[in-house]
Amino acid sequence: MRGTTRTISLPRRLIIDLMRASRDVPFVSLARTLNVRPLLEARSLAARPPGFAAIFVKAFALVARDEPTLRTLYAKWPRPCFYEMPRNVAMVAISRVEDGEPCVLTQRVGDPDRLTLAEVDAIIRQGKDAPADQVPAFRKMLRTTRLPWPLRRLAWMVGLNFGRQRANWFGNFAVTGVSAYGGGELHALSPGPYILTFDVAKPDGTIGAMIRWDHRVTDAALIARIFARLEQVLNGEIATELRTAGPKPVRAVGG
Repeated sequence: MRGTTRTISLPRRLIIDLMRASRDVPFVSLARTLNVRPLLEARSLAARPPGFAAIFVKAFALVARDEPTLRTLYAKWPRPCFYEMPRNVAMVAISRVEDGEPCVLTQRVGDPDRLTLAEVDAIIRQGKDAPADQVPAFRKMLRTTRLPWPLRRLAWMVGLNFGRQRANWFGNFAVTGVSAYGGGELHALSPGPYILTFDVAKPDGTIGAMIRWDHRVTDAALIARIFARLEQVLNGEIATELRTAGPKPVRAVGG
Protein backbone atom coordinates (compact mmCIF):
# COMPACT_ATOMS: atom_id res chain seq x y z
CA MET A 1 0.00 0.00 0.00
CA ARG A 2 1.40 3.40 -0.97
CA GLY A 3 0.95 5.87 1.85
CA THR A 4 2.34 9.24 2.86
CA THR A 5 5.45 9.75 4.98
CA ARG A 6 5.12 12.58 7.49
CA THR A 7 7.75 14.13 9.74
CA ILE A 8 7.25 13.52 13.46
CA SER A 9 6.40 16.85 15.09
CA LEU A 10 8.15 18.08 18.23
CA PRO A 11 5.17 17.41 20.57
CA ARG A 12 4.73 13.88 19.15
CA ARG A 13 8.45 13.23 19.60
CA LEU A 14 8.07 14.28 23.23
CA ILE A 15 5.25 11.76 23.72
CA ILE A 16 7.36 9.05 22.11
CA ASP A 17 10.19 9.83 24.54
CA LEU A 18 7.76 9.82 27.49
CA MET A 19 6.36 6.43 26.48
CA ARG A 20 9.86 5.03 26.12
CA ALA A 21 10.71 6.35 29.59
CA SER A 22 7.50 4.87 31.06
CA ARG A 23 7.80 1.35 29.67
CA ASP A 24 10.02 0.07 32.50
CA VAL A 25 7.72 1.27 35.30
CA PRO A 26 5.72 -1.72 36.68
CA PHE A 27 2.39 0.04 37.08
CA VAL A 28 -0.55 -1.47 39.01
CA SER A 29 -3.99 0.17 39.04
CA LEU A 30 -6.84 0.54 41.50
CA ALA A 31 -10.13 2.26 40.62
CA ARG A 32 -12.76 3.53 43.05
CA THR A 33 -16.03 5.43 42.94
CA LEU A 34 -15.82 8.37 45.33
CA ASN A 35 -18.86 9.90 47.00
CA VAL A 36 -18.16 13.63 46.68
CA ARG A 37 -21.60 15.19 47.03
CA PRO A 38 -20.44 17.79 49.63
CA LEU A 39 -17.61 18.80 47.27
CA LEU A 40 -19.94 19.11 44.27
CA GLU A 41 -22.44 21.16 46.26
CA ALA A 42 -19.71 23.53 47.47
CA ARG A 43 -18.27 23.86 43.96
CA SER A 44 -21.69 24.61 42.46
CA LEU A 45 -22.03 27.61 44.80
CA ALA A 46 -18.54 29.02 44.23
CA ALA A 47 -18.26 32.34 42.41
CA ARG A 48 -15.32 31.06 40.35
CA PRO A 49 -15.29 27.26 40.60
CA PRO A 50 -11.87 25.78 39.83
CA GLY A 51 -11.52 22.93 37.37
CA PHE A 52 -11.55 19.36 38.64
CA ALA A 53 -7.90 18.97 37.67
CA ALA A 54 -6.96 21.68 40.18
CA ILE A 55 -9.23 20.13 42.81
CA PHE A 56 -7.64 16.68 42.46
CA VAL A 57 -4.11 18.09 42.30
CA LYS A 58 -4.50 19.90 45.60
CA ALA A 59 -6.44 17.08 47.27
CA PHE A 60 -3.84 14.44 46.37
CA ALA A 61 -1.05 16.78 47.46
CA LEU A 62 -2.72 17.28 50.86
CA VAL A 63 -2.89 13.51 51.29
CA ALA A 64 0.73 13.09 50.14
CA ARG A 65 1.90 15.79 52.54
CA ASP A 66 1.08 13.46 55.43
CA GLU A 67 2.01 10.19 53.65
CA PRO A 68 5.73 10.08 52.71
CA THR A 69 5.25 7.01 50.51
CA LEU A 70 3.28 9.17 48.08
CA ARG A 71 6.37 11.38 47.79
CA THR A 72 8.73 8.44 47.20
CA LEU A 73 10.11 7.25 43.89
CA TYR A 74 12.45 4.53 42.69
CA ALA A 75 15.90 5.51 41.43
CA LYS A 76 18.62 3.33 39.87
CA TRP A 77 21.79 5.42 40.17
CA PRO A 78 24.29 5.38 41.77
CA ARG A 79 22.62 2.27 43.17
CA PRO A 80 18.96 1.17 43.33
CA CYS A 81 17.22 3.06 46.12
CA PHE A 82 14.07 4.90 47.14
CA TYR A 83 14.18 8.68 47.03
CA GLU A 84 11.74 10.56 49.28
CA MET A 85 10.89 14.04 48.06
CA PRO A 86 10.65 16.74 50.75
CA ARG A 87 7.64 18.35 49.05
CA ASN A 88 5.00 17.76 46.40
CA VAL A 89 5.45 18.38 42.69
CA ALA A 90 2.47 17.60 40.44
CA MET A 91 2.59 17.15 36.68
CA VAL A 92 -0.73 17.91 34.96
CA ALA A 93 -1.47 16.71 31.43
CA ILE A 94 -2.65 19.64 29.30
CA SER A 95 -4.43 19.15 25.99
CA ARG A 96 -3.35 21.83 23.50
CA VAL A 97 -3.08 22.55 19.80
CA GLU A 98 0.40 23.41 18.53
CA ASP A 99 0.89 24.40 14.89
CA GLY A 100 -2.56 23.05 14.09
CA GLU A 101 -1.87 19.64 15.66
CA PRO A 102 -3.56 18.37 18.85
CA CYS A 103 -1.00 17.39 21.48
CA VAL A 104 -0.46 16.91 25.21
CA LEU A 105 2.12 18.78 27.29
CA THR A 106 2.64 18.55 31.05
CA GLN A 107 2.38 21.57 33.32
CA ARG A 108 4.40 21.55 36.53
CA VAL A 109 2.69 22.61 39.79
CA GLY A 110 5.08 22.93 42.70
CA ASP A 111 3.84 22.73 46.31
CA PRO A 112 0.13 22.52 45.39
CA ASP A 113 -0.76 21.70 49.01
CA ARG A 114 0.56 25.15 50.01
CA LEU A 115 -1.33 27.03 47.29
CA THR A 116 -4.96 28.08 47.19
CA LEU A 117 -7.27 26.31 44.77
CA ALA A 118 -7.43 29.51 42.75
CA GLU A 119 -3.63 29.58 42.46
CA VAL A 120 -3.45 25.92 41.40
CA ASP A 121 -6.22 26.50 38.86
CA ALA A 122 -4.42 29.57 37.49
CA ILE A 123 -1.22 27.59 36.90
CA ILE A 124 -3.14 24.89 35.05
CA ARG A 125 -5.02 27.47 32.97
CA GLN A 126 -1.73 29.12 32.08
CA GLY A 127 -0.67 25.77 30.64
CA LYS A 128 -3.87 25.68 28.58
CA ASP A 129 -3.94 29.26 27.32
CA ALA A 130 -0.45 30.78 27.29
CA PRO A 131 1.91 30.34 24.32
CA ALA A 132 4.14 27.31 24.86
CA ASP A 133 7.31 29.41 24.98
CA GLN A 134 5.87 31.36 27.94
CA VAL A 135 5.33 28.26 30.10
CA PRO A 136 8.61 27.25 31.83
CA ALA A 137 7.73 23.54 32.05
CA PHE A 138 6.89 23.43 28.35
CA ARG A 139 10.06 25.28 27.36
CA LYS A 140 12.21 22.83 29.32
CA MET A 141 10.57 19.75 27.81
CA LEU A 142 10.56 21.03 24.25
CA ARG A 143 14.15 22.31 24.50
CA THR A 144 15.28 18.81 25.48
CA THR A 145 13.16 17.25 22.75
CA ARG A 146 14.90 19.38 20.12
CA LEU A 147 18.27 17.79 20.96
CA PRO A 148 19.73 15.15 18.62
CA TRP A 149 18.91 11.63 19.78
CA PRO A 150 22.32 10.82 21.40
CA LEU A 151 22.18 13.97 23.54
CA ARG A 152 18.46 13.54 24.20
CA ARG A 153 19.05 9.98 25.33
CA LEU A 154 21.77 11.13 27.73
CA ALA A 155 19.47 13.82 29.16
CA TRP A 156 16.69 11.28 29.68
CA MET A 157 19.08 8.80 31.32
CA VAL A 158 20.14 11.42 33.85
CA GLY A 159 16.57 12.61 34.40
CA LEU A 160 15.22 9.11 34.92
CA ASN A 161 17.89 7.42 37.02
CA PHE A 162 19.08 9.90 39.65
CA GLY A 163 16.50 10.40 42.42
CA ARG A 164 16.88 14.16 42.67
CA GLN A 165 16.71 14.69 38.92
CA ARG A 166 13.78 12.30 38.49
CA ALA A 167 11.92 14.29 41.14
CA ASN A 168 12.71 17.59 39.37
CA TRP A 169 11.70 16.31 35.94
CA PHE A 170 8.62 14.23 36.74
CA GLY A 171 7.49 15.10 40.28
CA ASN A 172 5.86 12.64 42.63
CA PHE A 173 2.47 12.42 40.91
CA ALA A 174 0.67 13.18 37.68
CA VAL A 175 -2.98 14.10 37.15
CA THR A 176 -4.85 13.54 33.91
CA GLY A 177 -8.31 12.66 32.62
CA VAL A 178 -10.71 12.97 29.71
CA SER A 179 -13.73 14.29 31.62
CA ALA A 180 -13.82 17.36 29.35
CA TYR A 181 -14.37 15.03 26.40
CA GLY A 182 -17.11 12.83 27.80
CA GLY A 183 -15.13 10.90 30.40
CA GLY A 184 -13.96 7.32 30.54
CA GLU A 185 -11.50 5.07 32.37
CA LEU A 186 -8.05 6.22 31.31
CA HIS A 187 -5.03 3.95 31.93
CA ALA A 188 -2.31 6.57 31.57
CA LEU A 189 1.47 6.13 31.59
CA SER A 190 4.14 8.34 33.10
CA PRO A 191 7.73 8.02 34.34
CA GLY A 192 6.51 9.28 37.75
CA PRO A 193 5.54 6.91 40.58
CA TYR A 194 1.83 7.87 40.85
CA ILE A 195 -0.82 8.79 38.30
CA LEU A 196 -4.29 9.97 39.33
CA THR A 197 -7.05 9.99 36.72
CA PHE A 198 -10.67 11.03 37.20
CA ASP A 199 -13.95 10.68 35.32
CA VAL A 200 -16.95 12.99 35.00
CA ALA A 201 -19.06 13.78 38.07
CA LYS A 202 -22.33 11.83 38.11
CA PRO A 203 -25.79 13.19 39.07
CA ASP A 204 -25.79 10.95 42.15
CA GLY A 205 -22.82 12.87 43.60
CA THR A 206 -20.13 10.33 42.76
CA ILE A 207 -17.04 10.49 40.60
CA GLY A 208 -14.83 7.68 39.36
CA ALA A 209 -11.09 7.87 40.02
CA MET A 210 -8.10 5.64 39.43
CA ILE A 211 -4.62 5.59 40.90
CA ARG A 212 -1.80 3.88 39.02
CA TRP A 213 1.40 3.41 40.97
CA ASP A 214 4.90 2.00 40.72
CA HIS A 215 4.60 -1.39 42.43
CA ARG A 216 8.25 -1.22 43.44
CA VAL A 217 7.39 1.62 45.80
CA THR A 218 4.23 0.38 47.56
CA ASP A 219 1.33 -2.07 47.50
CA ALA A 220 -2.43 -2.03 46.98
CA ALA A 221 -3.32 -1.92 50.69
CA LEU A 222 -1.85 1.56 51.06
CA ILE A 223 -3.55 2.82 47.89
CA ALA A 224 -6.92 1.55 49.14
CA ARG A 225 -6.42 3.57 52.33
CA ILE A 226 -5.32 6.57 50.25
CA PHE A 227 -8.64 6.52 48.39
CA ALA A 228 -10.53 6.73 51.69
CA ARG A 229 -8.35 9.65 52.80
CA LEU A 230 -8.70 11.34 49.40
CA GLU A 231 -12.49 11.22 49.67
CA GLN A 232 -12.27 12.78 53.14
CA VAL A 233 -10.04 15.60 51.89
CA LEU A 234 -12.27 16.34 48.89
CA ASN A 235 -15.37 16.60 51.08
CA GLY A 236 -13.50 18.26 53.94
CA GLU A 237 -10.60 20.66 53.32
CA ILE A 238 -11.34 21.20 49.62
CA ALA A 239 -15.09 21.71 50.06
CA THR A 240 -14.44 24.09 52.97
CA GLU A 241 -12.05 26.19 50.89
CA LEU A 242 -14.64 26.41 48.12
CA ARG A 243 -17.30 27.59 50.57
CA THR A 244 -15.05 30.23 52.13
CA ALA A 245 -13.88 31.56 48.74
CA GLY A 246 -17.22 33.30 48.29
CA PRO A 247 -20.58 32.32 46.81
CA LYS A 248 -21.93 33.23 43.43
CA PRO A 249 -23.49 36.69 43.36
CA VAL A 250 -27.26 36.70 43.68
CA ARG A 251 -29.01 38.37 40.77
CA ALA A 252 -31.80 40.76 41.52
CA VAL A 253 -35.22 39.68 40.28
CA GLY A 254 -37.77 42.12 39.02
CA GLY A 255 -37.60 45.38 37.21
